[in-house]
Amino acid sequence: MPRLPQLPAVAAVTAAVALLAAAPPPGGEQTVSRARVVAHFDITRGQTPENIALEPDGSADLTFSAARQVAHVTKQGHTRVLATLPAEPNPRTPLVGDDIVLGIARAHDGTLYVTYATGTDKTGVWRVTPGGTPRQIAQLPPNGLPNAIGLDERRGVLYVADSVLGTVWRVPQRGGTPTAWATGDALRPLPASEGGFGVGANGLKVHDGDVWVSNTDRKTLLRVPVRRDGSAGTAETRATGLAGIDDFAFTGRGDTVLAALIFSDEVALVRPDGTHTVVLTRDDGLSNPTSVAVRHRTVYVPSGAFFTLRDPNLLLAHLGDRHAE
Repeated sequence: MPRLPQLPAVAAVTAAVALLAAAPPPGGEQTVSRARVVAHFDITRGQTPENIALEPDGSADLTFSAARQVAHVTKQGHTRVLATLPAEPNPRTPLVGDDIVLGIARAHDGTLYVTYATGTDKTGVWRVTPGGTPRQIAQLPPNGLPNAIGLDERRGVLYVADSVLGTVWRVPQRGGTPTAWATGDALRPLPASEGGFGVGANGLKVHDGDVWVSNTDRKTLLRVPVRRDGSAGTAETRATGLAGIDDFAFTGRGDTVLAALIFSDEVALVRPDGTHTVVLTRDDGLSNPTSVAVRHRTVYVPSGAFFTLRDPNLLLAHLGDRHAE
């Protein structure tokens, strides 16, 4: 999530709400431990990590939102820039103003898909091939904010969460005309009169054939079923009270999720019944965490430092079981 001017004042309140909402952990559930920051980034160069995709060798591809870059980071923290998206001379991105790169997804052949928000006709989905030049494959509305992106290679489609328009877009993987796949109040931001700050659908993952979406304003985690014909079913609320939820990842155990809570510098373990427990905090090195990835027993958490303005980084931790720790 990019920096928004009105958010720092909200952070203290939302952090308190998140702590009150957290439930005590039952025995035998998954744990997160051995947290360590493996890479520190330079905020003065726009190296604010927003989203993450993993490579087969356990290295990570990150979007540096303010720098308009896609970067590769090894598990040892070595970083190199893979691509820089073309600058927009007159960006008019809603809520943000600047041109920013947000979501990222990886295909099995190494192709990366990223979302780019500019407030102009450059807004949309861009393809980054290994060693190639970034190329726009789909335009999305310039008055929106395309955020997280998920790939379903079986169906050959990409899903994009639009935080401003409260829409999940569906885009052919090969590129082409997007479709407003899922809409409705559950995906929309809250109005300012109800305490919203304009960010609805934010994080997104394709999981067991369905699309899961977080809504930051509404503090919810949603599941949107994919029907046989590919259309969207009715959004189901799977968890509430997740103040500041950004993007998230599944742990590999059913519908258990690790969610980044950007305002309070925390990661929460969200159980299938909707209850949650905080498992990582700023004491572990988090600085406005934006997303999560999981590979086997390793948890990856990029921190964008959008509000702290201090130490954007990539943190790794160990995913275990309480009875085995």
